[in-house]
Amino acid sequence: MRPGFSLPPLERRIALPDMIAYAGATWDWHRLHYDPAYLAARGLDLPVVDGQVFGALLAEQVQDWIGAAGILRALRFRFKNLVYAGETVRCVGTVTTVDGGLVTIEHQVLAEGRVAVAPASSTVELR
Repeated sequence: MRPGFSLPPLERRIALPDMIAYAGATWDWHRLHYDPAYLAARGLDLPVVDGQVFGALLAEQVQDWIGAAGILRALRFRFKNLVYAGETVRCVGTVTTVDGGLVTIEHQVLAEGRVAVAPASSTVELR
């Protein structure tokens, strides 16, 4: 593995039932993620995906790629655009540095042609 290596992308359609299941698992029942009346009052047509879902997807992408050869030690990300129920997201990542047993990856989450999450990065410790 060396700088410039692209991780296999992770693509996922995030449907409303997925969002409700995530809310139940995390105890995050903010009305922005499911309530039509609350959304309409704010000028939104569709529920907004919980931002922490993107952290979970980036962690899944890294762990799927590295497997037992390493462990995710750090993950940082910043939201750029909202993602709505029913949209498909694509997580991409590129190795930027390999320093001894630490690998740094820069990520983006793309949603329907726009950047949803960036900048984002992770650090993996090789075993």
